Amino acid sequence: MTSTITWIDHDPAARERTLRILSLFQEKESRDELGLGALRDSFSDALFPGTNTIQTRLRYMLFIPWTYTNLEKKKIPTEKFSAKARRIEMDLVAPLLENEDNGGVFGKMAGNNLKRLPSSVYWSGLGAWGIRQINCSQQEYHRHIDDIYRRRNLTRDCLEDDADTLVQTHTWHTKVPPPPKGFPGKIKKLSFDLEVEEARFLLDRLRLSQGDSLLTWLALKSKPVDCAFPWEHPDYKRFSKEQRQLLDYGKFFSTLMHGAAFLYNLMLAELADRKELVVTHRKNLEDWRSRFKACHPAALPLKGLWEITEGRGHTITRQTRTFVQAWHSRVVATRGRVLNDKESRRMVENREKQLKGARSRFVNARARDQWSGEAGTRQLSYRWSGVQILLADLYAGLKKGNHAES
Repeated sequence: MTSTITWIDHDPAARERTLRILSLFQEKESRDELGLGALRDSFSDALFPGTNTIQTRLRYMLFIPWTYTNLEKKKIPTEKFSAKARRIEMDLVAPLLENEDNGGVFGKMAGNNLKRLPSSVYWSGLGAWGIRQINCSQQEYHRHIDDIYRRRNLTRDCLEDDADTLVQTHTWHTKVPPPPKGFPGKIKKLSFDLEVEEARFLLDRLRLSQGDSLLTWLALKSKPVDCAFPWEHPDYKRFSKEQRQLLDYGKFFSTLMHGAAFLYNLMLAELADRKELVVTHRKNLEDWRSRFKACHPAALPLKGLWEITEGRGHTITRQTRTFVQAWHSRVVATRGRVLNDKESRRMVENREKQLKGARSRFVNARARDQWSGEAGTRQLSYRWSGVQILLADLYAGLKKGNHAES
């Protein structure tokens, strides 16, 4: 039986939640003005486990274990481990930028001022896919690396006496493919293109760790596509019943709450006397009403939304449930005519005030002055735009093998 290394002085899940909240300010779908992030992330994690909206390219899933195994082989001590790891990650920027396909390079604009490193962005995903086999936060890993070295020495001593007492001390999956020659310090050009062995390893990790997810189904059975939302995928009818149900509820929730976001921005535009924005958001709400009426999953029972999102590692508060239920009831009662509905406006304003208190844009003129005019108006797609890039990277690597074998 394989044992794992863990520390209990901090909760890795709590730390990851904190990092996720901090990263929301950088994310494309981040403007969570009405407190819907827990529901959004529950859908996202169920559909596309191990991903987040600030991941850029799939090969970072290998750059990071390559970096750390390199340091471990050299037995870099705790006091130097974090700085050495950062230096390697920053040293990857220049060789990655040497390629024509350099979209998604961390540090491309920020350079040495980069605050959140790729290892931090991908840490949770590496664990979810079973590539990272040490169950702790990244900071704990750095702090306890000397303990890991000591445990490995003890393992070797035990092995000499009795093979049955062997204790596994793997931090990274033992079958991670080898890095390119010269990695990390002597490589002048580095590509995001996956080699066949690398793509097959990542696919195998997905299959074994997240076999029931839509992400794995798409990786195994579908070619890359270009569509705005996962429920528009041309292979939708081929998905499993459970995957289709998850997508249907995801579409329902995304479409339902898009109207609340538009109404929120309309009300602010009116308050700020920004006439052009008032016209824009009134039209947005009329268009949304037509989309919601035509949305087939809108007929799904609301109670199913809670059943399908609970127990996925995100806290959906009672206040959030109450707001979503009240908004849904009002949308149904008005048949989507929320634009001038006093009750709809009241609940949206109260919800934002409940979340932000004195920082509410409805009462804080300075906060309102910093409003972009379209806060949170991008419809939820559950990380789909970034997932399509990751899947395309994987497909390109696997395709190399198909050509070689044909």
